[in-house]
Amino acid sequence: MRTVGVEEELLLVDPETGEPKALSTAVLARAEQVDPDQDVFEKELHGQMLEFATHPQTDMAALGAEIVRCRKEAARHAGEAGCAVAALATSPLPVSPSIAMNRRYQWMAEQYGIAMQEQLTCGCHVHVAVESDEEGVAVVDRIRPWLPVLVALSANSPFWQGRDSSYESYRSRVWGRWPSAGPTELFGSPERYHRQVADMVATGVILDDGMVYFDARLSHRYPTVEIRVADVCLHPDTAQLIATLARGLVESAARDWRAGREPEDHSVSLLRLAAWQAARAGLSGSCSIR
Repeated sequence: MRTVGVEEELLLVDPETGEPKALSTAVLARAEQVDPDQDVFEKELHGQMLEFATHPQTDMAALGAEIVRCRKEAARHAGEAGCAVAALATSPLPVSPSIAMNRRYQWMAEQYGIAMQEQLTCGCHVHVAVESDEEGVAVVDRIRPWLPVLVALSANSPFWQGRDSSYESYRSRVWGRWPSAGPTELFGSPERYHRQVADMVATGVILDDGMVYFDARLSHRYPTVEIRVADVCLHPDTAQLIATLARGLVESAARDWRAGREPEDHSVSLLRLAAWQAARAGLSGSCSIR
């Protein structure tokens, strides 16, 4: 059975007003006081965000329980630092994001300007184990038309800067401002995948392969396919559902590859339209890709 892990990004907010608060450094300090060797919580792009990562699990009920536990621990550490956590993919209230500066984020701020400054968005990334880069690229090629469904199912960001955006997942539209974000063409082989990544880095537009923000990619840290399209979900059981479906997509795609079934050759233009429709309408919309 394939292992699955989840990374969630949470907003740090004032417990009374809901206004985002740039307290990630203080929250992480509290977590490290409890456990100096903790590897669950990490600082994110902005000071108003906190990220956690579960351990790989094969049992989905165990994964769901770990998501709940991590959220509770995050809430406890945040409370000790004077804030609360909110599983919202964008802030419903106006906010001026505070960039958590380090050398990497400083480079990004200078390179991307307002697109970086406004990128206060919280996603849910699912890592599903694969046996090799060959299997991983075969999976990435075959799950492309299904990823908008995960956008629709997870949609949890209707507001932007205090306004109703008219989108169910406005986070995904903001995320699409990154130059490397979005759906991909068919790769066909690990060699072509890695050549594409290397060519993208060589342009100088992105710093390294960690900034290749494909909707689904080979993780540069783990032997997994990383599916990156979902909003952080309001309820933990929805996050568990997204992770379960992601594993099902990966397993089905891997079986199709082993059986010699070719991936569907949808254009990136059509996949972008499907992703837009999923973000705009959520589960109430429809989109036919032929």
